[in-house]
Amino acid sequence: MQKFKNLNVVLLLMLILILFLTGCEINPEESFQYNNEDLIVHFVDIGQGDSIFIQFPNGETSLIDAGPKVSSDIIVNYLKEMKVEKIDYIIATHPHEDHIGGLPEVIKNFEIGKIYMPDKTANTTIFKRLLSEIKSKDLKVNIPSAGEFIIDNNDLKYQVLAPNGDKYDNTNDYSIVSKITFKDNSFLFTGDAEKISEKEMVEKGYDLTANVLKVGHHGSSTSTTEEFLRKVGPAYGVISLAKDNKYGHPHKETIELLNKNGIKVLRTDELGNIIIKSNGKDIEVLDRNNLGNSIQEKNDEKVEENYIGNKNTKIYHSPDCNSLPKEENQMKFKSKEEAESKGYKLHEKCIK
Repeated sequence: MQKFKNLNVVLLLMLILILFLTGCEINPEESFQYNNEDLIVHFVDIGQGDSIFIQFPNGETSLIDAGPKVSSDIIVNYLKEMKVEKIDYIIATHPHEDHIGGLPEVIKNFEIGKIYMPDKTANTTIFKRLLSEIKSKDLKVNIPSAGEFIIDNNDLKYQVLAPNGDKYDNTNDYSIVSKITFKDNSFLFTGDAEKISEKEMVEKGYDLTANVLKVGHHGSSTSTTEEFLRKVGPAYGVISLAKDNKYGHPHKETIELLNKNGIKVLRTDELGNIIIKSNGKDIEVLDRNNLGNSIQEKNDEKVEENYIGNKNTKIYHSPDCNSLPKEENQMKFKSKEEAESKGYKLHEKCIK
C-alpha cells in the first residue's frame, strides 16, 4: 500500500513539473509585451494591403489601416494576441478596400477612441459597412488637417502631414500621411500617397526626415520620388505587400532607387510581420518570432554581393547590369575596393 502512495506522490510531482515547464515556456506573443518606455511599430503581414499597429511609450495605441476584408481575421487575431483591448487612434488613410477592408471587424471587436479619415468617400460596400460600424458604436469621424497633431507631448509627437489639398483626380493622393517622432527617432507612414502628394509635402517645407519610411503604395513606381526620398533620408524602407501580387509590386524602379540611396528594404512578402522598436535613441528591428536581429542579418546577406566580376575580362559590374557574365564566369565582391585589389576594373556603363 505504501508503494502505491509513493508512486502517486511521484506521479503528482511529475505532473506538477510538466505543468510548471509548460507554463514557463516562452510565448512569442507575450515576448512583445512592451514597457512604457518604448515605441513599437508593427507592420502586420495582411497580404496585399497595409496595416500598421503602434504601441506608444505613453501606453496609448494606434492602428493605421487594417488590410483587405479577406484579412480581417488576421489583424483582429493579431491584436487579440497582443492583449489589446482599446485602440486610441485609428487612421483609415484612404477609402480603398486593401486599406479599410478589415476595419469594420476591428471596430466591432475593440474599444475605439478616435477615428481619422480623409474627406473622401467611396461608393463601395466595404466603405458603407465601415461607416455603419462607426455609427453603431456612436463614434464620429475626424477629418484631420495637414499639420495637425494627434499627440503633441515633449518627447512624443504624432502629426498629420497630408493630404494638403481637397481636389485630387487620384484617390491615393487623399491618403493621410502621418509622422511619429519619439525623442531622436521618427517614422513616416505614407499610405498610398503618390507623387503629387509627395511634392506638396516637400513644397510645404514639412520636416519629413525619418529613420523608417513606410514606402508609399506598396512600392509602386507612382510613389517615392527621388526628391521626396532625399527629404526623408530613411535608414529603413518598409514595403507591405503580398507575394506574387497581380500589380507587380514592388516595382523595379522603386527598389533600385531605395538601394541606390543605401536604404535597407524590409518587405512583408519576404519577412512576414515586421516589428521595429525605438527607445527614442536607437532603432531595433525584430520579427514576430522574436529572432532579434535576424532581419538585419538577412539584409546584410543581400549587401554582401555588391559587385560581380567577369573572370575572363577582369571587369566588375553592378548586380543589375545588363552585361553580366555567365554564372560560371562570375566572381563576387563585397566592395569596389575588394574587386580592384584582385585586379578587376570597373564597368563604366553600370558603375560610376
